[in-house]
Amino acid sequence: MQQEIIIAGFGGQGVLSMGKILAYAGLMEGKEVTWMPAYGPEQRGGTANVTVIVSDEPISSPILSSYDTAIVLNQPSLDKFQPLVKPGGTLIYDSYGILDVPTRTDIQSYHTAAMETAANMKMMKCFNMFVLGGLLQLHPIVSLESVMKALKKTLPERHHHLLPMNEEAIRKGMEIISPLTR
Repeated sequence: MQQEIIIAGFGGQGVLSMGKILAYAGLMEGKEVTWMPAYGPEQRGGTANVTVIVSDEPISSPILSSYDTAIVLNQPSLDKFQPLVKPGGTLIYDSYGILDVPTRTDIQSYHTAAMETAANMKMMKCFNMFVLGGLLQLHPIVSLESVMKALKKTLPERHHHLLPMNEEAIRKGMEIISPLTR
């Protein structure tokens, strides 16, 4: 099994941390992983993306020109990365940040109402965990248990009281993802 993933959006949406948590979870399961962030000069508000590869076999290169899965959280990211999803691949988008829905018919497109759900549940700081839950529902490349261990490792100890809220967000994210209907 190898899954090549790009996660993209605006800085501040938790794009890089979502990728880091996914990579740590893969490491905890003894998988081969790469985590390669890319972002503009602004940490908040600028565009950011991260490439994550999780594999049972050694990974030859972290540099990719196409992806099995793209998670896009804004329109510029959809415009840039939709063409780079491999035929038969998966595209996940948050319905809040996208004006023009995905158009490709040779990939599986899914939408999540992560932003809306996070706002309704008063859990905006967990927005990215709703999205991660959607990914894990479609492609369970790591277990929820490993994700929670990775979260504990990456969150500063002063924020460990937020772990149950993050787990709730991941579980809810697994419920709210749905296929794009045209």
